[in-house]
Amino acid sequence: MMQPREPVHTISRRELKRRALELRGAGRLYKLPNPRLDNTFAGSVSRYCEIAWLLRRCPRVLDVGAGQGLMLSLLHELGHECHALDINDVTKAYPDIYGARSIRAGVCNVEVDRFPYDDNFFDGATCCQVLEHFTHSHLPAMREMLRVLKPGGLVELDVPNVACFRNRSRLLRGKNITWEYETAYLRAEPILHQGRSFFPGRHNREFTRDELRRLLEVAGFTDIEVSFLKSRRHRTGWEKLRSIGTALKDSVPSLRKTLLATGRKP
Repeated sequence: MMQPREPVHTISRRELKRRALELRGAGRLYKLPNPRLDNTFAGSVSRYCEIAWLLRRCPRVLDVGAGQGLMLSLLHELGHECHALDINDVTKAYPDIYGARSIRAGVCNVEVDRFPYDDNFFDGATCCQVLEHFTHSHLPAMREMLRVLKPGGLVELDVPNVACFRNRSRLLRGKNITWEYETAYLRAEPILHQGRSFFPGRHNREFTRDELRRLLEVAGFTDIEVSFLKSRRHRTGWEKLRSIGTALKDSVPSLRKTLLATGRKP
């Protein structure tokens, strides 16, 4: 079996951001031009870089619910051996990202299926903006992440903070915090799998800080840390002025829109 490449593990957070922007500008993260991925990248690059920094000492990484693969593209360029699992065949949905790189991708309903990997296989696992789409319990997937991680391996989770400024504001204005009711809930058609119904195309539950910590504890992880992640959309020129409002909201950590947690396999 091919040995994992050794990622750059001495890089700083600032250097990671600079390198990510350079890789994107050179068309090495995805094929340019692509306005849709440009928008995703601008809104998520700071989060991707924070995750990459956390995983900097993890040569072999699994992304659970990998989707379009932008973060894995970055990790691949940084020297990691990358693997992906998703309910959809992402190699067909996003051929410009997966087809152009040695990212091993498999189809798996990560809510309930056993992951197609041996025990103690990965140095790190990440699950980004995915758990909120689960229809049923989050525990089976978390226990699978624990199983496939090596002892001492790192798991990273990031999910919406249910108590963020945006959600509190919506409730005060008499609006729901979740997606458009009729389309996403009233008329939504489930995906059937193993005799059960799943609704992965919407947010089914968001999290508090204590809930995310408890999930990791019950799943068996140790050295758990949960923080409120700053929202930093990448902007240039005069567009940077639009970040002032976000910075003000981020000044109160509990009002930030994203929770980020890490834990280790004992």
